[in-house]
Amino acid sequence: MTLHTATDISLYCTVTKLDMERKGFIMKKLAIIGCGGIGSYHLSHFVKYDDIELAGFCDLILERAEKFVEIAKSGKAYTDFTKMYDEVKPDMVFICIPPNCHGYVEFETIRRGIPFFVEKPVALDMKLAGEIAKRIEEKGLITAVGFQCRYDNINDAARDYIAKYPIVTVAASRVGGIPEVPWWRIKAQSGGQLVEQTVHQMDILRYFLGEPDTVYSVASRGFVTDEKCPGYCTDDLSTTLITFKSGVTATMMTGCYSENGASWDSKMTFGSISSRMDYVLCSNVRFYGLKEDDKAAAVAGTISGDGTQRKNENETGINVPTSIDFGYICDRTFVDAVLTGDGSKIRSPYADAMKTVAFCLACNESMETGMPVKL
Repeated sequence: MTLHTATDISLYCTVTKLDMERKGFIMKKLAIIGCGGIGSYHLSHFVKYDDIELAGFCDLILERAEKFVEIAKSGKAYTDFTKMYDEVKPDMVFICIPPNCHGYVEFETIRRGIPFFVEKPVALDMKLAGEIAKRIEEKGLITAVGFQCRYDNINDAARDYIAKYPIVTVAASRVGGIPEVPWWRIKAQSGGQLVEQTVHQMDILRYFLGEPDTVYSVASRGFVTDEKCPGYCTDDLSTTLITFKSGVTATMMTGCYSENGASWDSKMTFGSISSRMDYVLCSNVRFYGLKEDDKAAAVAGTISGDGTQRKNENETGINVPTSIDFGYICDRTFVDAVLTGDGSKIRSPYADAMKTVAFCLACNESMETGMPVKL
């Protein structure tokens, strides 16, 4: 059964719940660790589910966990996740904590045999991520990581295009401002923008193009001052040259210096020999050069044979917009995997997501050493 929209899934879940009730099924318990912004994002999905029990919410700030109880109209608030585990005994947990806080939470969750969904980046140290992955495999746990963008419907059109028009190169970017949470502006705690935010684009590159081979990154600072942003200690922007094992090359520029949304058009342009694809994360994908009226005419006034080409000034392309709540579907896929015991539909289990984080951390290493890094 293919579920395309949140409505489809909601209807499916209602039917499933009725069937479960007939069989005397006891609803499984879900808990959340980390009741901040991303936790709220997941909770907004869970309150629409009627086949799980929202049983426990944990945060270092008790008031935030209590707010989740109020929104969920169920469960109990905690400041100690081990106490929550002891009392609630959840069947699944969503771990929504800052990048530098991973480790003990995952190890204890694995020790207790609780399937878990963890937000990206899964760690800032690949030795730690590798040990977590090893213990997950030994325990045979179902896991998922918050690469929600893999579930966007625009990916189907993008992958179809790439299969038909092999990609030669990619020019990609992500530019924005500085998130309000204080830990984000300290690279030692967040990993920097490339690791904490642009990891979504890097993951999509892996999803479409396969594994990277080598990265070479340079970073810039000085555009964002401590006067403008007290406590700021991270890169303003970085530029990375990527070679993939397939032979495709790519560049990724990412920056958090912007004070105006018009300062940059964040997207990824995939170039094939005869056409191109503009991919805007969480928004749309547009194809150029596939229609006859999108093909550019010969360039007048150029030296004969110099190969100069240009875009068609009147091109409109073929647009495919995001039309589903892919974050909802991502969360639902994990919950269903736990309910059924089948994790095969999860598009980003821990073992795979760890490779995307390794990709980004290799870029950080290159920035620090000034040398290319081979993955």
